[in-house]
Amino acid sequence: MGIYLSAPKTEKFSEDGENSRLRYGLSSMQGWRATMEDATFSYKSAWVPSSCKAARQRELVGVLERRHAALTNLDASTSFFGVYDGHGGKVVAKFCAKYLHQQVLKHEAYLAGDIGTSVQKTFFRMDEMMRGQRGWRELAILGDKINKFTGMIEGLIWSPRSGGGDKNDQVDDWAFEEGPHSDFSGPTSGSTACVAVIRDNQLVVANAGDSRCVISRNGQAYNLSRDHKPDLEVERERILEAGGFIHAGRVNGSLNLARAIGDMEFKQNKYLPAEKQIVTANPDVNTVELCGDDEFLVLACDGIWDCMSSQQLVDFIHEQLKSETKLSVVCEKVLDRCLAPSTAGGEGCDNMTMILVQFTRPTPSGASAHDKSSTSQEVPIESKQAETES
Repeated sequence: MGIYLSAPKTEKFSEDGENSRLRYGLSSMQGWRATMEDATFSYKSAWVPSSCKAARQRELVGVLERRHAALTNLDASTSFFGVYDGHGGKVVAKFCAKYLHQQVLKHEAYLAGDIGTSVQKTFFRMDEMMRGQRGWRELAILGDKINKFTGMIEGLIWSPRSGGGDKNDQVDDWAFEEGPHSDFSGPTSGSTACVAVIRDNQLVVANAGDSRCVISRNGQAYNLSRDHKPDLEVERERILEAGGFIHAGRVNGSLNLARAIGDMEFKQNKYLPAEKQIVTANPDVNTVELCGDDEFLVLACDGIWDCMSSQQLVDFIHEQLKSETKLSVVCEKVLDRCLAPSTAGGEGCDNMTMILVQFTRPTPSGASAHDKSSTSQEVPIESKQAETES
């Protein structure tokens, strides 16, 4: 689905970074789609434009810098990476890219050392934050030019802040705001979220939607997340019990995902908790102990997985790493490899986003090596039982 261009946009936003524990590369490409809805976030600036190129670089940033989450130092001992793939618009993906890692960092469970719970709760928190006057205002700022303009003008009338700027964001408790959109129930567009948090030898992966995280262990691909499609039994049961239906593989005949952040039209049953709505933001959470056989981690949106299996991608990356040391270039080669020559078949026509994380220091060997096979394996996924908060 979606509107395609007459020719693909192959310009890419790419970036590299590292610390003492790991290094990463990332790349995003619009491809054949008329808009770019994947979202990426980084504290690093991809370009320092010269005066003669400033206008063009600003245009590229607006189209391609979708802001994955790529933070080598979320805190002194923790790294955070995430891919957010929007649908129905880019604004929810941008919201998650801006706020999700911040909310993980400040959650009480994270401060107590429970990364998995903090990430799970934060997925639900994204939906809560996008409601009401404050949610509407933040989404308007992140939206298209018309929404941004409207938000700015209306903000001069009703916003309780005056000239607070970014400084307030650092201590923002997301207080309730009165205003003309106080009853805003949240966006009808949505986003997948697939994040990886690495602390010492612990890797925590949380996923809602069909973006995917894969680890290469001794050359073998292991899926660390599950694609949440409506035809999976556990998803189908929840959808039907919440009063929804599945038609042509889509929730209520429209959404081809069973879990996502946003998509508030599917979360309106006031008698059900958040994790039991037709579509839920409840992520599967998988905790893995890294070992000496672990080589790299990949997070990517479905635009990649539509074209390559997990093992095919791991094999391709291994081959590229024989001659290429810059990880963002490896990501770019994957995007080019997946780009379709035309829109006739559908596959290879989506927005594409990929993060490649390579472990740069040995970790204690805690697991036996596996013989490489032609198919990827799946690490058992821990699905935390959500707890609703009043």
